[in-house]
Amino acid sequence: MARKRKGRDISGWLVVDKPAGMTSTAVVNKVRWALEAKKAGHAGTLDPEATGVLAVALGEATKTVPYITDALKAYRFIVRLGQATNTDDAEGEVIAESDARPSDEEIKAALGGFIGDIMQVPPKFSAVKIDGQRAYKLAREGEDFEVEARPLWVEELVMTDRPDADHVELEMTCGKGGYVRSIARDLGEALGCHGHVVRLRRIWSGPFEAEDGISIDQVDELARTPALDDHLLPLEQGLADLPEVKCTADGAARLRNGNPGIVMPGEVEYGDECWASYQGKAVAVGIFKAGELHPSRVFLT
Repeated sequence: MARKRKGRDISGWLVVDKPAGMTSTAVVNKVRWALEAKKAGHAGTLDPEATGVLAVALGEATKTVPYITDALKAYRFIVRLGQATNTDDAEGEVIAESDARPSDEEIKAALGGFIGDIMQVPPKFSAVKIDGQRAYKLAREGEDFEVEARPLWVEELVMTDRPDADHVELEMTCGKGGYVRSIARDLGEALGCHGHVVRLRRIWSGPFEAEDGISIDQVDELARTPALDDHLLPLEQGLADLPEVKCTADGAARLRNGNPGIVMPGEVEYGDECWASYQGKAVAVGIFKAGELHPSRVFLT
């Protein structure tokens, strides 16, 4: 018999402004403990030294994680020009150097090559899998391997500041699976001077913004009190990019049992993915067909 997981049946999102020096998993574990939650997960890993939005899903909200993972995200980061490292960030060893320093105009011109549908090679020190093993594990063991390029949508990449000749600040809006460290590395190569990330912050992810996030210190301070519950956002926030349809009481009951339920279509068309609500609360996500929602995920709130 499976052990029953201890904790509260609590559902929603807690947006954390992650500090540097803490892993995403550690943040999730801290939030789960602080809220005494049975179940928690996050929507998109941040490197340990990165800061910014880490959206933690609790309970039934974990079913909406894929929609945040797939949503657009924005990053603000600083690239150190003139040096390449083996990790593509400041935590690694310098493996190449150059005295070349591009002008502002050269940097802006090069950024155009990283916008739109591009192919990106993730860093060797990353969580991508190579023959079933994490790349970072192989890299730490000194293994010789190649990481395959993968597609990435970059909606925007702009230069926002040039503090000095050695550094440039950029902002990027991109889709799922983007590695800022790879952008810094490849930009440095394109400019003929090498480059790596020295500071990285995720400023928003889907509907969640860093400025609205709670700090880890606040999580500790408010742990296991009703005041921390007050910072929870409803699970419906995770469905912000999907169209909403409303259902009747009967439709909601059928959907909660995993059956197609009648909904009022609104602006959706046959075959669209959408979510159904009853009295303002999410009931299910599914495909709209001929006046009914065929559920793929059901919320048991």
